[in-house]
Amino acid sequence: MTQSYPVKLTSLSTKGGCGCKIGPADLSEVIRMLPPAEPNPNLLVGLDTSDDAGVYKLTDDLALVQTLDFFTPIVDDPYSFGQIAAANALSDIYAMGGKPLTALNIVAFPISVLDKEILSDIMRGAGDKVKEAGATLVGGHSIDDKEPKFGLAVTGTVHPDKVRANAGAKPGDKLILTKPIGVGILTTSIKRSLLSEEEIDRVTTVMATLNKTAAEVMEPFNVHACTDVTGFGLLGHASEMAKGSQAGITIYKEQVPLLPRVRELAEQGVIPGGTKNNFAHLDGEVSFPAQMDELDQLILCDAVTSGGLLISVSGDEADSLLAQLIEKGVEAALIGEVTDNQKGHIVVA
Repeated sequence: MTQSYPVKLTSLSTKGGCGCKIGPADLSEVIRMLPPAEPNPNLLVGLDTSDDAGVYKLTDDLALVQTLDFFTPIVDDPYSFGQIAAANALSDIYAMGGKPLTALNIVAFPISVLDKEILSDIMRGAGDKVKEAGATLVGGHSIDDKEPKFGLAVTGTVHPDKVRANAGAKPGDKLILTKPIGVGILTTSIKRSLLSEEEIDRVTTVMATLNKTAAEVMEPFNVHACTDVTGFGLLGHASEMAKGSQAGITIYKEQVPLLPRVRELAEQGVIPGGTKNNFAHLDGEVSFPAQMDELDQLILCDAVTSGGLLISVSGDEADSLLAQLIEKGVEAALIGEVTDNQKGHIVVA
């Protein structure tokens, strides 16, 4: 029996979490129509490689990391929704190797329809996550909207020489993922009331977990590229890394950690629209084994909310990094490697 809430937040939108993102194909088409950005020597990371955040150099020792992320409810509990939305936004700072400093709330809420306590709980959940990250909430902006949406704009700092971009992976690197996937399938199952309370708690905990520990553990290692896995799925974000790095990437399907019941629910037809869009967008960019069925292919494209870091680390340091992540309680796994063939392409083995 799943827990009941005063309002089933996930019923108030057709999509949830990072599955709300405009699909990668449509987004690429829009961005192509924009005029080229004016060159700026202080802009260390911008739009060019679809990275997680922008990085702007202020001095030789200091750069700003800026990001913004918001979405519709991914779970029904307001406090948990706020935690997840905050963890997801903060993740972009960690993926760039930065430390979050300040955050601004972004709120859209049907204030005359839903109880104000719901919004208070959402913001309280986010505030607790911001505090856990060691950052400070400094304000925000709200609008009255029939569909609830919540997120954060986050500013952090990083040393200009220690930026972890999604481009830069090198042949011989190993790929480590710090959270299991299957979040999109499970959260769609929440909307359909298919999960037990225990199963909801499990996926909620994964989404609400900050990538802070993973980022801190990887800091001294020879990490050549990093990104967080969110709405475009594991293979979508790996594809961005491969293209940005001009390298090939091999993903070992059997080594990719999955949340419980993901395959079972996929077999029942619980496949989010965002996952299907990701799969379609990657047509021709990923080579799957001939014996691999389409459900397993879709699972690797599943639209994740507040996923883990995908870390491209020097091959001779991968085992040590993995061991230290696991020792610190991170659900990490070595899932692939970077190659010098089929540049910009993903091979699933």
